[in-house]
Amino acid sequence: MREIELTAGTVEYEDTGVRGGADADSGGPTVVLLHGLMMDASLWDGPIAELSGERRCVAPTLPLGAHRRAMRDDADLSLPGVARLVVEFLDRLDLRDVTLVGNDTGGALVQLVIAECAAERVGRVVLVSCEAFDNLPPGLTGRTLALAGKLSPRMFGLFMQQMRIGAVRRLPVAFGWLTKRGGAATGRWMRPVITQPDIRRDAVRMLRAVFADTRVLLRAAERLPVFDRPALVVWARDDRVMPLAHGRRLAELLPQGQLVEIGDSYTLVPLDQPTELAAAVREFTRVPDPDPRRLLPAPPSGHQSACHDRRADRG
Repeated sequence: MREIELTAGTVEYEDTGVRGGADADSGGPTVVLLHGLMMDASLWDGPIAELSGERRCVAPTLPLGAHRRAMRDDADLSLPGVARLVVEFLDRLDLRDVTLVGNDTGGALVQLVIAECAAERVGRVVLVSCEAFDNLPPGLTGRTLALAGKLSPRMFGLFMQQMRIGAVRRLPVAFGWLTKRGGAATGRWMRPVITQPDIRRDAVRMLRAVFADTRVLLRAAERLPVFDRPALVVWARDDRVMPLAHGRRLAELLPQGQLVEIGDSYTLVPLDQPTELAAAVREFTRVPDPDPRRLLPAPPSGHQSACHDRRADRG
């Protein structure tokens, strides 16, 4: 596990696989993978194992409740704040033309990155069964976290002690409607918040900030049509937390959006169907044979002008 110092604090991340840009012989662009609330980068272990032989895979553990390094006291842990942290992460590692992938709340972060015109380093996006539109907090699990976040850090820690028990983690109020097969992973994710007081403080602060603005994704959705680069929406057909209708609507909003539905999976497709998800990402990021007449690609002019106009309006 590597570390990088960002403005919010120290962020751990996995960086594995074949290095090379979209035009390299390695076969495709760097894939950056974002996880959801109360999870860490290990959400992506299965897909990374499938993809790392031909892609560089970078997966940060964001300060969303299962991180192991506490953030600074003044860190902005709202969804827009963590989205800005993702952009800073890409900048600091100088990652270019990345495929930005997000599952669960990670998909919400991807939407915020591209909606805020902070996607200069993003060549493609993949949204995997995630919060969208008015689905915040999402389902029974999200509403439980929103309520738990109102507790003091000490009481939150006591509440989370029950997550040591696998049967409790499998309940619908916990991870039961998020994954069919990820019991071992959910146990690992609970350890930092159960054992580290500073992580409990971060988690409470994060949950309060995330759920303080429940319309943030509705506003982001209004700006998604500005992102005119390739976009893949992958949705679990059996999802009980993220409505399939939202996946179809996202694919329609994105100018180059396409939809893939995956069966026998709940929200956490990277845990339930890692091979099928990796195959979808591999196909989506496959680079065609290079045209020797082609110069270095410029960012889509429509995307730039739309962002420029909106920034001018803000000024």
